[in-house]
Amino acid sequence: MSKRLPKYVVLKNELLHRMESGRLSPGSQVPSENEIAEQFSLSRQTVRQAFSELERLGLLERVQGKGTFVRSAPSRGETPQPRTIGIVTTYISDYIFPHIVRGAEAELRSRGYRLLLASTDNDKEKEMESLKLMLSEPLSGLIIEPTKSAEGNPNLPFYLSMQSRSLPFLMINERYRELEVPCLKVDDELGGMTAARHLIGRGHRRIAGFFKTDDLQGVNRLKGFMHAHREAGIPLAPEHVVTYTTAQKRELPIAKARELLQAADRPTAFVAYNDELAVPLMNAARELGLNLPGDLSVVGFDDSSLALASGVPLTTLSHPKEEMGREAARKLMDMIESGDGGAAPADDVRYAPELIERGSVAERNR
Repeated sequence: MSKRLPKYVVLKNELLHRMESGRLSPGSQVPSENEIAEQFSLSRQTVRQAFSELERLGLLERVQGKGTFVRSAPSRGETPQPRTIGIVTTYISDYIFPHIVRGAEAELRSRGYRLLLASTDNDKEKEMESLKLMLSEPLSGLIIEPTKSAEGNPNLPFYLSMQSRSLPFLMINERYRELEVPCLKVDDELGGMTAARHLIGRGHRRIAGFFKTDDLQGVNRLKGFMHAHREAGIPLAPEHVVTYTTAQKRELPIAKARELLQAADRPTAFVAYNDELAVPLMNAARELGLNLPGDLSVVGFDDSSLALASGVPLTTLSHPKEEMGREAARKLMDMIESGDGGAAPADDVRYAPELIERGSVAERNR
């Protein structure tokens, strides 16, 4: 059974037919959204979506204060250009991000969409530049990972512009707090809690946590880490909570780890914000003559390729990566093809991270 076409696609095809037949000739004015909506018994949102698609194909042009006009007529039988989806992530070429992009690209290609990529390097100014670039292109929708989501959203005007243009978009890994858009994310609080609970269950009582707190993922992982200590009735020493920003991630956590590991009452375990930090923390411990996991146990996050490249296989929390990319693409394409446009409610997908036990955690007899 063939899939029923979305209403906006049916309307778009009807308007294309009118252009091909000459009923809507180049330069002529198209009836208003209200008139079209009444004529075809459709919502204005559906009409707006059809108009937007024809604008992106270069067939319609809106003139402020005058209306919508036909720019050119398509050749009979002409195949419209594939729709393009933009993806803006903090990084593209390293860590878990290639897996997310790969998943999204495979799903988009399977349904005839093209992909346009940009990265922000986790910098707010670069996010602004990326959004400007994307909005200058004839896009059908956007997948966006917010930049330093815990530090607010100075680029809010761009997101409001997307909503006013009915351009569908959703967010991955986190969402700016003020935006009501769909978001696909890991349950980071549960992840931080699971990591700490695992170590506490193995007898550890002096556990240090390292969390990047200029993004909400790190804030929530810290929250879960602290919750696990409270529920177990274990006091958490202030010096055992190490927070840092993106700008500090190369040096500050490692310096703090060295300081803690040289103290008389050194921690017996670390919880790292992600695998990318866990590996250098393990290296720092080795350089101080400590054995892993005998002297120090470590838990990471994301189950990246680094988890198996650290000498001692790393116990870590899972991240769906490719599945998140695929599901984000599916969800966005459904938004586009249903005619929801930028008015889609916040409909989240939340992944529960799973603990993947390897060799970096040892039992403590305490």
